[in-house]
Amino acid sequence: MEPGQLHQLLQPKLTEIKKYLIRLGAAPSDAEDIVQDTVYKAFLYIGSIEANKFSAWLYKVAINRYYDLCRRKKWIQVPIDSVDIPDSELPEDKLLQKEKREEIEAVLDDLLPHHKQLLIMKYELELSYQEIAELLGVKIEQVKSTLYYARKQFQKRYRGEER
Repeated sequence: MEPGQLHQLLQPKLTEIKKYLIRLGAAPSDAEDIVQDTVYKAFLYIGSIEANKFSAWLYKVAINRYYDLCRRKKWIQVPIDSVDIPDSELPEDKLLQKEKREEIEAVLDDLLPHHKQLLIMKYELELSYQEIAELLGVKIEQVKSTLYYARKQFQKRYRGEER
């Protein structure tokens, strides 16, 4: 396979991973650096990565690198301004939407990182249980049960029942 063909195959996945890292709280420049590190490692280990697990391998490397940087820098997560919220004609509606989004972000930030990760994968990236299981290298049943618990924790905290 020629480098140009490999780039065409990888680019959509790398863009998806970058958006995911930004959604987790990485600054866009840090997300870009992580993606570049991930590609470098992929080229280093290309012979030992199973073809059917390549996408999961990329995600796992990127997520691990993100958490490494978080621990090293003790990052404060960056609020996301790039989330698409449908435009509204009334300024009051825009303000309410922004406040609702900030409230949701605050609740997500209070959750365990693994729970936040699963909720973003399922509801923002719209990945199936099977895709999430493959990306994380766990059984689908574990994804379902952990996601169920994460939703319950989110709902309790969002309703103010637990903080």
